[in-house]
Amino acid sequence: MDYRLKDKDSDFARSQWALDRIVLQLRSLRTEWRQTMKPESVRYDLPSREALADIVNGLTSALFPRHFGPATLTEEGVDYFIDQTLERELQALRRQIQRELRLAGPPTLCETEIASHARDIVGKFAENLPEVRALLETDIRAAFDGDPAARSIDEVLFCYPGIVAMTRHRLAHELYKLGAPLAARIIAEISHSATGIDIHPGAEIGLSFFIDHGTGVVIGETAIIGAHVRLYQAVTLGAKRFTVDEHGALVKGGARHPIIEDDVVIYAGATILGRITIGKGSVIGGNVWLTHSVPPGSHVTQAKAHSDHFADGGGI
Repeated sequence: MDYRLKDKDSDFARSQWALDRIVLQLRSLRTEWRQTMKPESVRYDLPSREALADIVNGLTSALFPRHFGPATLTEEGVDYFIDQTLERELQALRRQIQRELRLAGPPTLCETEIASHARDIVGKFAENLPEVRALLETDIRAAFDGDPAARSIDEVLFCYPGIVAMTRHRLAHELYKLGAPLAARIIAEISHSATGIDIHPGAEIGLSFFIDHGTGVVIGETAIIGAHVRLYQAVTLGAKRFTVDEHGALVKGGARHPIIEDDVVIYAGATILGRITIGKGSVIGGNVWLTHSVPPGSHVTQAKAHSDHFADGGGI
């Protein structure tokens, strides 16, 4: 049933709810806000979250066509499908990056330079897609090898939220490095909404990375993660404190998130804060709160619970 207002109700609604006045007020607020943030940006089309979601889905189908391409795809048609998909999605990505550069790029760039810069970014991004696919293969294998519940590689690729998150992250990270941080952040937040895993596109993550279960994982912008690292749900790799300037405003940038060396395992609920280093081969137990570096091979757990037994109400 369509619950939208019928024509006979429109005049009543407009008079009862003062829609004309509300629309004007919203326009005024919108204009003032945009001019405060960046006055010239009111002239530009903004990047589209919906378009970037479609682009990422298309790129994923090009990276893994037999899993995410058309059900009717044959082996003979795979290369043609990838060719056509990449051409379409890369052109769409170029348009979104042009929008970002108009909005947030160097103010000295003219339209011709913006178009050229966007083409360069997308060209380099395209060149890196085989490397992205190769890294994702190591992540998928790490998930399969590291989870006794995994019955097949196909199950991991189709079903594991950590693989969904890493597919989006490895694509977003390339854009972040190449100078399209807004598009990268939008892709990261689309992934966050879908999986509950929040990875900033600036985070550097090595090969064979496995997030088991995944819900509630947070990885900050300047985190560096080595190879063969495993995280469980609700792990936070965050900042310990935020530096402010003389006016009390946050100082942007700066290395503020942990470095996790190779072969580290971090169990569920652990919180690791600040620019500290977790040494190679360490194991961090569940629900540990850690704000200092630990050497290679460390095993960090919570203090053991203390328990006393009293009879007949003793100890109260």
